[in-house]
Amino acid sequence: MSGHGVAWLLDLAGIFVFAVSGALAAVRQRLDVVGMVVLAEITALGGGILRDLIIGAVPPAAFTDLGYVLVPMAASALVFFWHPQVTRLLPAVLLFDAAGLGLFCATGTVKALEYGLSPVHAVLLGLVTAVGGGILRDVLAGRIPAVLYDRQLYAVPALLGAAVTAGAESAGLHGGAVTAGAAVMAFGLRVLAMRQGWRAPRPRGVTD
Repeated sequence: MSGHGVAWLLDLAGIFVFAVSGALAAVRQRLDVVGMVVLAEITALGGGILRDLIIGAVPPAAFTDLGYVLVPMAASALVFFWHPQVTRLLPAVLLFDAAGLGLFCATGTVKALEYGLSPVHAVLLGLVTAVGGGILRDVLAGRIPAVLYDRQLYAVPALLGAAVTAGAESAGLHGGAVTAGAAVMAFGLRVLAMRQGWRAPRPRGVTD
């Protein structure tokens, strides 16, 4: 997203929280500062780059706005120097990841609609925006991507947040408040799922 409006600020907020989750994942994997910056940048920007390439918004916003690169670097510096405090402050990786998930599913859907996609396709692209960076992070960190088994609901909150965003936009409700509301809803559902142990259903007969 371009410009310096509310949508741009929401996008940067999503980039920051995803970058923090990526940097914290690097700490958990005992990576050095280079690995930390790489995971932070990939987590923060990967989904948005995939989105922009799909809708033909080239070069992707990550390569045209300096803030998109500097914000993950700032998040990396924060985690590099104060990761024990950040980790103690919140159940860090999952909570920051949930915040990024909520923000990106909403902003990704809005951008897809702005580029003329149908509401259904915009919802799917909002989901890609939300989970793409996390998938790349997990693959680079040597973990099974959370979206593939969706325990404690990962993709479902993003899908619902994207659907609410598309529905509101289609009904003529526009603006940052709508986007933020959908993001908060997705974030809240993800946090509730983590606390309550909710999970997506499995095929009949499949157990742990």
